[in-house]
Amino acid sequence: MAFSGGCLCGAVRYECQAEPVLAMHCQCENCRKTSSTGHSSKLAIPKAALNISGELKFYETPGDSGNTVRRGFCPMCGSHIYAESSGFDEIGAVSASSLDDVSIFQPSMVVYASSGPAWDYLDPQLPKFPKMPAM
Repeated sequence: MAFSGGCLCGAVRYECQAEPVLAMHCQCENCRKTSSTGHSSKLAIPKAALNISGELKFYETPGDSGNTVRRGFCPMCGSHIYAESSGFDEIGAVSASSLDDVSIFQPSMVVYASSGPAWDYLDPQLPKFPKMPAM
């Protein structure tokens, strides 16, 4: 299953030639701030299957695991497109909000639920983890 997406202004586009490994909502503080809302929604994908065209500007932060998290944004419009962690060499993540067909995103869990604001309503049927579960 191939899927594609991009930023608000169209300067960054991507195509992925593999099915997502995982789809999740994350309520950690950094993801909340990145998305400007109560959580971010991400599709974990094999890095080797992802082709990004256009420039991304990266911002790095340490994760609570000690790994470095790199988040890629369009330098023109600021859209968050991509993220990766130094703890997962072969896996990256695209923002579900950047998908051309948003129906592809079917979340299977909520991570960092212990950091989620009470007003951020998510499907109560989804499994919730206080932090990132062991992968």
